Amino acid sequence: MRIEEDFKLDFKDVLIRPKRSTLTSRSEVDISREFSFRHSAGKYRGIPVIAANMDTVGTFEMAKALSRHQLSAALHKHYGESELTDFFRAIPAESTIFYSMGITSADYEKFRRVKETAGDAIAYVCVDVANGYTKSFVDFINKLRKAYPQITIMAGNVVTGEMTEELILLGVDIVKVGIGPGSVCTTRKMAGVGYPQLSAIIECGDAAHGLGGLICSDGGCTSPGDLAKAFGGGADFIMLGGMLAGHDECGGDIEEHDGARKVRFYGMSSRTAMDKYSGGVAHYRASEGKEVLLDYRGPVEGTVQEILGGVRSACTYVGARRLKELSKRTTFIRVARQLNEVFGAS
Repeated sequence: MRIEEDFKLDFKDVLIRPKRSTLTSRSEVDISREFSFRHSAGKYRGIPVIAANMDTVGTFEMAKALSRHQLSAALHKHYGESELTDFFRAIPAESTIFYSMGITSADYEKFRRVKETAGDAIAYVCVDVANGYTKSFVDFINKLRKAYPQITIMAGNVVTGEMTEELILLGVDIVKVGIGPGSVCTTRKMAGVGYPQLSAIIECGDAAHGLGGLICSDGGCTSPGDLAKAFGGGADFIMLGGMLAGHDECGGDIEEHDGARKVRFYGMSSRTAMDKYSGGVAHYRASEGKEVLLDYRGPVEGTVQEILGGVRSACTYVGARRLKELSKRTTFIRVARQLNEVFGAS
């Protein structure tokens, strides 16, 4: 047993210090990025925000809506093979949409069949597990990379620099970073395991960038300002779940509760999800997610504009004309309070 005593920080622990700027308007800020991936050699250009591969967020409808704004989506892994094939065959070539999968042999065989049929339309894959530190995960990544040298692989989740380096050297192009910060994740409560998300981004980003790799911050963002902090801390991509939940493009029915319209949102390790897809919670494990009722939020368009507007605003406060410059111009200051809530939280 050992204790690390240096500070580990979350988004709530810091603010970004403003700096002199020659920008006169948020409209002058370019929040798109261009990347060349280390292993696949693929090229990316877009706004590096990705809808999470949850069945209440990572839907075909969400992918289509976000692609109109140059954003991306990771589809949930519970679509049928024919549905996935038809979808990928129909998407525009410039779309960045991730096929999502686990690491079982069934997951691999399903992907192999869909890829054979859809062909080059599937250029991005998200390999998603709760614990990216297992040998089985590492072995799967090695197998996938050898079989498909030209696909862009995003994989995780991890929260430490050494595992980030190992995954990149194995063949991962984008390492997914985050254990426990999600709004409907209860891993930290049930397992006592996790890492403050901003420090995870800083440490994993530093490790990845030294090897020519990239990271995707997954979880913990509750407001546009959190995205600005994640990008400022070194995240190349950001994955969003709860911030995109509750919209028309999400899966699930709209319910009436006390005269208000609500939508169900739950973690993919929750009892709800395991009852739906796995026949219940296995006897050897516990649920590590929860279900909540969110206010129905209408089309996702308005939320996208709010998120992108907040990131542009952050860039103007530090004089970053392009999103790429934000991390170079970010100085974090530690704080004890984020907001003045005298009139209530908002």
